[in-house]
Amino acid sequence: MRKCFNYTLWNYTITSVLFSIILPVHRQENQISGIFSDYVAALSTLSDAWELIFVVNGSDDRSFGIVAELAAGRPNVQVHRLEKAGWGRAVRHGISVARGTYVCYTNSARTQLPDLLLILKYAQTNGNVVIKASRIVRASLFRRLGSVIYNLENRLLFRIAVMDVNGTPKVFPKIVWESLQIHSNDDLIDAEAMAKCFKMRVPVLEVPVRDTARRRGRSTTNLGSAFRMYFGLLRLRRKI
Repeated sequence: MRKCFNYTLWNYTITSVLFSIILPVHRQENQISGIFSDYVAALSTLSDAWELIFVVNGSDDRSFGIVAELAAGRPNVQVHRLEKAGWGRAVRHGISVARGTYVCYTNSARTQLPDLLLILKYAQTNGNVVIKASRIVRASLFRRLGSVIYNLENRLLFRIAVMDVNGTPKVFPKIVWESLQIHSNDDLIDAEAMAKCFKMRVPVLEVPVRDTARRRGRSTTNLGSAFRMYFGLLRLRRKI
């Protein structure tokens, strides 16, 4: 059984939340303060109710303590801690506690906040459509080549008709997400979600974004993790 430690930071129930934004956090103690302030400032420009959900997963640093202290007294911020690491595990947990009509998850280190706000508006005006970013500029040749191979493999195995399977932010109407029954705890969660969207004929709209340079911290993507994802798609194919 997965151990989970929840740190609830509100004193009353938030009602009529439109957007729930989930931010997985893993070993980001040097960046989390800036991420917190940037996201709160950007989301505060929205006219609709929102909540921000930090899910600290498998971190052995001060990430959880820092973000919990920053969130204290803010009724629309949740902070949760999971004992085990995993991008998919953090996303799934965050969505499970989300109260919004729309649930959004994203890579906090790479997302440009104007792009996030734009994609949230697209979601609000398109009903039961999944909205996602599609990165059209990559920072390095390694990332560009790796992305082409990975997206081609997804297209061949699952007939996923999107340009950038892993592109975030991704926004789902919560009722749609729940119907997909996502199980991945790792980096394959995006591929599983997109494959099931197309299998179930859920419309997916891609919004092109140009600036995907890493805003904070260092990337953990390397050749080993890339090959794990390539071979992981074969296992996912057998499960779906």
